[in-house]
Amino acid sequence: METVLENALPVGKPKWLRVKLPIGQKYTELRGLVDKYNLNTICTSGSCPNMGECWGEGTATFMILGNICTRSCGFCGVKTGRPETVDWDEPEKVARSIKIMNIKHAVITSVDRDDLKDGGSIIWTETIKAIRRMNPNTTLETLIPDFQGIERNIDRIVEANPEVVSHNVETVRRLTREVRIQAKYDRSLEVLKYLKEQGINRTKSGIMLGLGETEEEVLQTMQDLYDAKVDVVTIGQYLQPSKKHLPVKEFITPEQFAKYEKFGLELGFRHVESGPLVRSSYKAQKHIL
Repeated sequence: METVLENALPVGKPKWLRVKLPIGQKYTELRGLVDKYNLNTICTSGSCPNMGECWGEGTATFMILGNICTRSCGFCGVKTGRPETVDWDEPEKVARSIKIMNIKHAVITSVDRDDLKDGGSIIWTETIKAIRRMNPNTTLETLIPDFQGIERNIDRIVEANPEVVSHNVETVRRLTREVRIQAKYDRSLEVLKYLKEQGINRTKSGIMLGLGETEEEVLQTMQDLYDAKVDVVTIGQYLQPSKKHLPVKEFITPEQFAKYEKFGLELGFRHVESGPLVRSSYKAQKHIL
């Protein structure tokens, strides 16, 4: 049985944007725990199309530092505005959620907190420490913001040393100002390069397609990421969260995604996840290998 994604997509969305309803014992168990304990995961709040598959493999994604972002990116469905006060109990809450759900590989992400002097990096490191203490066998990926390129904030992530550190460029250079507004393409590349230079073993980035980019621009972006020593790349279809967000200009075919995957692997990336339904944390448990 299949269901069509509902993401304010234009009429005539292609058949390859259909996903199977999540099933399986592991998924059912995790779904029950999330509902029982009112746990917060991006998987459920973002209605991720891969939730059933990821949960079935013991992987889940958690968002920290609230649900209000200080940036107003044209592609993102997260609310923009004045964030709430930092919850210093959050690291323990997240670690406890991971323990309750018996998560094997956890992905942690956050909103941008440009309102904080540390960019939220202290809560980030406290969360990693709490997860390690309470879940010593759980591996971690941290999908971090750019922290405005401030090295002392990035260094806190480096010192915590998660198995994978990810930061998404999201789109090609030409479209960055329109898609990400307050972010900078080169700054993101510099953050990724800096992470590798400081000793992070596995770095990762992702881009969305269907916003008006050309094939040449996608290939150049992949080259830029490879030059920044990135190990893992994810490439997926942009889906419009609401009518207020940037429209989908093109649905990229599975064949074109396969072409990008082939190019990336030949370029030298350790892993390339490329497909219409791929998201940042898709098959994340593979990326530590």
